[in-house]
Amino acid sequence: MRDYFLRRFLLIPPTLLGVTLLVFALTRILPGGPVEKAMQAAAVRAMSERGGGGRDAGATLSDEQKEQIKELYGFDKPFYHAYAVWLGIWPREVDKVRATFAPGLDAVPVLLRTLLPRSQWTPTSAYAVQDATLHKDGTLTTSSGAVPDGWKVRLESFDGKAGASVYRHRFDGVLEGNLGLSTRYNMPVAQMMTARLPISFFYGFVTLILSYSVCLPLGIVKAIRHRTLVDNLSSILIFAGYAVPAFALGSLLVVFVAGRLGWFPIGGFVSENFSALSAWGKVKDVFDHAALPLVCYLVGEFALLTMLMKNNLMDNLAADYVRTATAKGASFRRAVFVHAVRNSLIPVATTLGHHVAYFVGGSILIERIFDIDGFGLLSLTSLVDRDFPLAMGTLVLSSVAMMLGNILSDFLVAVLDPRIRFT
Repeated sequence: MRDYFLRRFLLIPPTLLGVTLLVFALTRILPGGPVEKAMQAAAVRAMSERGGGGRDAGATLSDEQKEQIKELYGFDKPFYHAYAVWLGIWPREVDKVRATFAPGLDAVPVLLRTLLPRSQWTPTSAYAVQDATLHKDGTLTTSSGAVPDGWKVRLESFDGKAGASVYRHRFDGVLEGNLGLSTRYNMPVAQMMTARLPISFFYGFVTLILSYSVCLPLGIVKAIRHRTLVDNLSSILIFAGYAVPAFALGSLLVVFVAGRLGWFPIGGFVSENFSALSAWGKVKDVFDHAALPLVCYLVGEFALLTMLMKNNLMDNLAADYVRTATAKGASFRRAVFVHAVRNSLIPVATTLGHHVAYFVGGSILIERIFDIDGFGLLSLTSLVDRDFPLAMGTLVLSSVAMMLGNILSDFLVAVLDPRIRFT
């Protein structure tokens, strides 16, 4: 069994590689990406300055500017090259400087700027600056005649003029812990994801605790008291809740319970004055805001887990080993809770991977309705805004969470039933 789980963990990197490669390739062929949005924004700014109008989103940009935009977002290279740079197995061109040679000149001064570590930033600059001279033959020298260490030169042509790009190579991708910059917000993707994760983790964790602590005992009671008043009434309630989509229920709760009755806040994770509240006030404020979203999170899970537990327990109560245990003198309580319940938990354990993914992904529709800045809403906005670095970052984390959740489900199944041997 140890070898099985070791193989499962070793399969995570290639699986993640295949998923991210496929989605990264799709980002290269989907229309309306960050390059088009940047060109459209430039056109809007130009039209507002002129006070006129125009249809061509790129008409206000020169060919060189368009190439610079494509280069900024990595669209100037084949997708496999850009994917290797994003992954961190191919060096990225950083601190790039462009220069053109005036007619009759064989050299041009350039200013080399190297981004310093954040701890060395000053209020006026975040770069180390070095003067250098770029020669038309592609050589680069400083005032002392030395070649700057680590800098490379690539001769190019800009708008028909001879020039060159001066840059440095640096491995700076996912393997180095860098998920890139958001094209929409110009912020590090990892920083944006870290800020949203605690919110989705809170809802996922509370949903997990409430659903399992309520549904499993309720399923046991329903199985033992099958077709009694308790079973029939609880079935009506949980199936009525299951029949209502979570997003539709959320809309009703926002309009009537929060909006008209004013019993709970309309949306958000906390109030605007959250920092000024006392410790108990902060706890109360969080759960006041979480009450209605949690109802939407739980309404579907209650029916699924409760009926799954009930049906499996009823099957096990009718099994031969339960009748054998009672025939040997075991009490009905012992036969149920020591033998039947444990075997009935095996199918329930397989659903845990789905709940672990909830810890990260949350629910896009529920977060949208209640205006919760969680991870699910972040994933949605990244796709709507064509923010491909952010979309890739959320994909990586969601995929890892799903795979780890499935491995955890297999582990719990093996713990509950020692007869199971994964090979």
